[in-house]
Amino acid sequence: MRGIGRILVVEGRPGGASLVCMSFDILAPHYRWMERFLAQGKLQRCRMHGLDAALGAERLLLVGEGHGRFLEVLGKYGCAGAITCVDASARMQEVAKGKAEGLDVRFVHADILDWEPPGAGYDFLATHFFLDCFEGGQLAEVVGKLGEGVVPGGVWHVADFACPEKGLGRLRARVILWSMYRFFRPVTGLSARCLEGPELLIGEAGFWKEVCVESEWGLLGSTIWRKDG
Repeated sequence: MRGIGRILVVEGRPGGASLVCMSFDILAPHYRWMERFLAQGKLQRCRMHGLDAALGAERLLLVGEGHGRFLEVLGKYGCAGAITCVDASARMQEVAKGKAEGLDVRFVHADILDWEPPGAGYDFLATHFFLDCFEGGQLAEVVGKLGEGVVPGGVWHVADFACPEKGLGRLRARVILWSMYRFFRPVTGLSARCLEGPELLIGEAGFWKEVCVESEWGLLGSTIWRKDG
């Protein structure tokens, strides 16, 4: 039987000061019931598609993990790897710590635009419903730096929203995404005004698409990317 995992909190700036603009602090007490009520387990099913790859990894990087739904699953299935969990929301991380029992987790409180991965040392990277928070140059910067942190042959699991190219699925997705950004931008300070797919950027970072599972008429996508080499 394993005990409580090692938990280390690292502030993003000297003296504990944080200049983060985008933060989900205000939603931290409510995010779980909001996701359960609005998505009814659909987002969690997208996260679960990365579970097998995560359980086989030695060094894991979870960026934008938020309230710890994926951490909770990793603990349930006995993940033995060393996990680094980066998030700009201190309140979200406080919630996530309660899901870290039995795990070896290092929590990093930092804005991803300021944080740098310590070399190419991770064999599993997860960004779950996170890349949709950025647009333009910020998205390219985030994808580029995260891609550099993954070892050749490593896995990047992306679970996120998507917008189909045509048909009723596209119309439905555009209405839902428009409503989401109208809510989350003023509440959390998102830079993105609309969804910008990261697929081309991830490919340019040296990854190829190994598995892609779509659901909800193409609104949700769960993709396993493998780094060349």
